[in-house]
Amino acid sequence: MDTAPSALPSTSTPAQDARNRRKGATAAALASAVEWYDYFVFGIAAALVLGDLYFPAGSPSAGVLASFATFAVGFLARPFGGVIAGHLGDKRGRKPMLVLALTLMGVATTGIGLLPTYETIGMAAPVLLVTLRVMQGIAVGAQWGGAMLLATEYAPEGKRGIYGSFVQLGVPIGVVTANSVFLLAGAFTSESAFAAWGWRLPFLVGLLVLVLAWYIHKHVEETPEFRAAERALAEKEKEEKGQATEQGADKEADREAGKGKGGDGTRNSPLRTILRGHLGTVFLAGGSFAVNTATFYILITGVLDYTTRELDMNRGAVLTVSLCVSLTQLVLIPASAALSDRIGRIRIYGLGAAGIALWAVPMFLLIDTGSLLWLAVGTFVASCFLSIMYGPQAALFAELFTPEMRYTGASLGYQIAAVLGGGLAPFVMVLLLETTGTSMSVAAYIIGLAVIALGSIKVLADRARSR
Repeated sequence: MDTAPSALPSTSTPAQDARNRRKGATAAALASAVEWYDYFVFGIAAALVLGDLYFPAGSPSAGVLASFATFAVGFLARPFGGVIAGHLGDKRGRKPMLVLALTLMGVATTGIGLLPTYETIGMAAPVLLVTLRVMQGIAVGAQWGGAMLLATEYAPEGKRGIYGSFVQLGVPIGVVTANSVFLLAGAFTSESAFAAWGWRLPFLVGLLVLVLAWYIHKHVEETPEFRAAERALAEKEKEEKGQATEQGADKEADREAGKGKGGDGTRNSPLRTILRGHLGTVFLAGGSFAVNTATFYILITGVLDYTTRELDMNRGAVLTVSLCVSLTQLVLIPASAALSDRIGRIRIYGLGAAGIALWAVPMFLLIDTGSLLWLAVGTFVASCFLSIMYGPQAALFAELFTPEMRYTGASLGYQIAAVLGGGLAPFVMVLLLETTGTSMSVAAYIIGLAVIALGSIKVLADRARSR
């Protein structure tokens, strides 16, 4: 972490602190919502149109597999965004990395909306689509840590869970908005017009994210915890330099001291600190969360493809069910986060993971009926367990690491889960359905991830008790 002007002591009044807190939490929630909207429109488009437009060769299922593979590429890129933004965010600040992530996402999403199809430019179309999807993945990998810390590091004592849930609400808001825009685009265009240009409209809405990036850059201050960590580091470095002067340390001794810090007189990088001493915690965080993100993406993209292509259910009706189910998360996520402030993160988090494991088989039995009512019931109950787990997750991950390496550690844990769970889940679902012919194989996949989650949660709980 570099010392900077923000390392000076704060002179703000309590009223200014309260205003900054509200502004920071609101900006974090909005940043999360628009970023996830941009990210989710690709998943919906991948299930509905991208296979035919950009990967036309082969069977319909092969096209869907290709588009879902492109969807997964975005997840593979997310850890790189998390590492880069985490390292710089722990050194330079949370706000600049969040602004950069929002800008990159706006450019990538708009680019997808303007991208010519395979029929127009041939192989260049899928190559450019994958490139833009990688940009989206880097952007969302960078965004989550910045938005999460902007909210939790502004939180008053005892309310980190509820403040962290403001960022988590960006996911259901993004899903609801993305589904709504696709429903509107489908309602006001014919089937052929939707396939030709109507699907592009939800991507062009992504331009709004650039407006939010400008607002955060101009009007939101850095988090108080980061500023406090900067001040502490500045004072420590000043004290060390004073001691070296008193002892008559020469230039060679200074260089040797510099080697112990980072080779150039600065302290070890946050990434190096994580890799050397906290990698186990990162993997436990990722293992605990993979089932949540995998089940979530199975619900919003895999089930959309499965019900419309295999069960011949109406696309608009399935999107409406997904939208309504996501609306319930707007209540359940902050409720579970607030409860975690009272009775503990691990307890609530583990309850959600256990519920996902127990509900996987009943959920697919209900979906396989082909009934909209039972589809709604099955996905609603699953969504409740996801919300119970997702609500306290931001605060839990923030509390696993100290401020000077928090952006890096929390982002890595989250993005590892995204790769192992979310990115591959729709692809794995289609592959399992094609190979086994039964949705019970997908349920078994979810249960396997849930067992890993429960094991990781137990280790985290044991570590917390020992501390």
